[in-house]
Amino acid sequence: MEYADPDGPPVDAFLRRGGAWSKKTHLTQIEVIPCKICGDKSSGVHYGVITCEGCKGFFRRSQQPTVSYSCSRQSNCQIDRASRNRCQHCRLKKCLAQGMSRDVKFGRMSKRQRDSLNAEVEKHRQMQQQQQLQGEVQSVFTNKVRPEHSHNLLQPMAPAFTFSSETELLTYPAVDVPYLIYDTRVFEARQPTLDLMTIHPNRSPDNSASIYPHSLRSTDEFCASIVRSHQETSEYRVEELLTLRWKLFSREEIQAYHSKSEDEMWQHCARRLTDAVQYVVEFAKRIPGFRILSQNDQIALLKTGSMEVVLVRMSRFFNTDNNTVFFDGKFAGIEVFKSLACGDLITAVFEFAHDLCTLKLTEEQIALFSAVVLINTDRPCLEDRSRVQMVQRRVLLGLSHILHRDNQDALLHKLYQKMAVLRSLCSLHMEKLRWFSQCYPHTAHTLFPPLYRELFTSEAELLPGTTH
Repeated sequence: MEYADPDGPPVDAFLRRGGAWSKKTHLTQIEVIPCKICGDKSSGVHYGVITCEGCKGFFRRSQQPTVSYSCSRQSNCQIDRASRNRCQHCRLKKCLAQGMSRDVKFGRMSKRQRDSLNAEVEKHRQMQQQQQLQGEVQSVFTNKVRPEHSHNLLQPMAPAFTFSSETELLTYPAVDVPYLIYDTRVFEARQPTLDLMTIHPNRSPDNSASIYPHSLRSTDEFCASIVRSHQETSEYRVEELLTLRWKLFSREEIQAYHSKSEDEMWQHCARRLTDAVQYVVEFAKRIPGFRILSQNDQIALLKTGSMEVVLVRMSRFFNTDNNTVFFDGKFAGIEVFKSLACGDLITAVFEFAHDLCTLKLTEEQIALFSAVVLINTDRPCLEDRSRVQMVQRRVLLGLSHILHRDNQDALLHKLYQKMAVLRSLCSLHMEKLRWFSQCYPHTAHTLFPPLYRELFTSEAELLPGTTH
């Protein structure tokens, strides 16, 4: 009987070759199966379950006698690549439900266990082969990194990775409440794989059919991929938000926000906004065609469009019955943000969210509209507008298709009008940020989250003189 330390290297006693256990065979076979806890790339069997390194480390830390977790919701949080660090209680609960145990011991597997494992390995192998049939392995950005962006926080978006219904989210570092992902080592550790949106250099950018795999040439499939990306990169499901609508801030809690200084409240909101932007970055990476754009154009679109998409998504978090928005775990009215000293901006944002909610957009419509807002050839500093226009045409066609299917063609004009409002709101945000940067330069240049500084602070400094 062979035994292995459950916290040590992946167990080698799973697959047999010629009567001897083969570590190489195990690694190449087992890693085909994603982590049973979060769906990330697995690294072997840990504590009795196929998991990734992140979930292995989390479970090890959770077994310390002083550790105790609690859930602020109803102990039913979704655990996946994006949300696994959000609720430690529910993550541990899933680990235990999957069978992870500190006391697990391993020996030879029964024939039934080996057959079951082999069947699962084969299933995932076939899924990967199907994905590989839909594209070609080609990293289009490897030799086109602009030196002026070599240290930018958004740089890691350039490598091509698999685009699928289970496409990989950013791997969060092992911290309790991650607001940002900006450590490039997280991305460098990954191995580039198949990207459905790669193209041959000699293909004409005007021939959109030639760059999209067959499964995405159908408009329905194209729209479905964007909707799926929207759902997978949304922090909360609509059903979850509906159940939380009764949670409102008490007078004492509102007063606590009022007691914050302008500096403190701006920092607090900057962290929350950066968290939302990170989801938008992930959404952008999953839009079919986004990663065929040059790295410069990806960054340009995100710098000018990510805030607009955040505002579109805000409508999902808005309750028109009492004009409140979901913030810090509860629904907050305008008065909660009084310490920002930006009453006109906050009022305008609330009005936009209310007006967008009155259109009663479906999740599909919000998803396609978000993509249209982001992929826009009117953005400044674009290098290859023809290629951006190619992707833009496809998402516009997708939005029109969805609205026509839903017998709501008239909404298209209204949504175009909302895009103009979004531009003005973002301009007002930049003006307020410039004012704040002048008043609190240390906070703006040092204490704000790095991604927030890169996206907004540097741009605000380029605006002409603004009065508060």
